Amino acid sequence: VQLVESGGGLVQPGESLRLSCAASGFTFSGYNMRWYRQAPGKERELVAAISSTGGSTTYADSVKGRFTISRDNAENTVYLQMNSLKPEDTAVYYCHLPTRGYWGQGTQVTVSS
Repeated sequence: VQLVESGGGLVQPGESLRLSCAASGFTFSGYNMRWYRQAPGKERELVAAISSTGGSTTYADSVKGRFTISRDNAENTVYLQMNSLKPEDTAVYYCHLPTRGYWGQGTQVTVSS
């Protein structure tokens, strides 16, 4: 199993980023997926989750209305569209396959003016 995140970077407050997580080594369309983040000195927290079909999504209260999780089962990829970014969104963002316990290597998102 491999989960490879991409799309992180340095942006100013109010800007947008789209993270991608390319999955391989398992039947992607059969599994729920999650995005987590971990800021310096803080515990890793769940940001968003999506069901195997994409029909059901959940979000942390801190990102509701700003972030959107989606997936393309034909491309074995899960996305996190992040709009109206705030400095408190600064963290390393991780893709997670919850039922099998796999994590990606993470991608850094920094929101700063």
